[in-house]
Amino acid sequence: MGFEKFGRISFASQTKVGDFIDYLEKGELAATKCQQCGRVYFPPRSDCPWCPDSAVDWIKIEGTGKLVTFTKVHYGPTGFEDDTPYTLAVADFNGVKVFGRISKELAEEDTTVGMDLKAVTVTLLGGQLSYELVPA
Repeated sequence: MGFEKFGRISFASQTKVGDFIDYLEKGELAATKCQQCGRVYFPPRSDCPWCPDSAVDWIKIEGTGKLVTFTKVHYGPTGFEDDTPYTLAVADFNGVKVFGRISKELAEEDTTVGMDLKAVTVTLLGGQLSYELVPA
């Protein structure tokens, strides 16, 4: 399976981290961890820029994370113009920073830095796969 199944709009059909889609299909969110230095990457990377090494393990993003920061997007980039407004966020899952959208179910006035979030996979129109951050 190529990467064309990821996200609302896919700009790449192939990637070295195609297993990311396999995890999403199982309802899981995953990062990569360099076997040599132990650094964890999300979004997943197949090559560690620190070592550099290409030996990585996949680790699941589980449990709850803390909202670090967020912003409301009112002007979407190419391909996302019709999605606005939406909220982008960074949440810390035990040292792994996950960047993603906050579910539209969470009102902006209820979104606060430090709140508990969990990552959930979602199936979009046309069978595309993605993930969102939702209240834990």
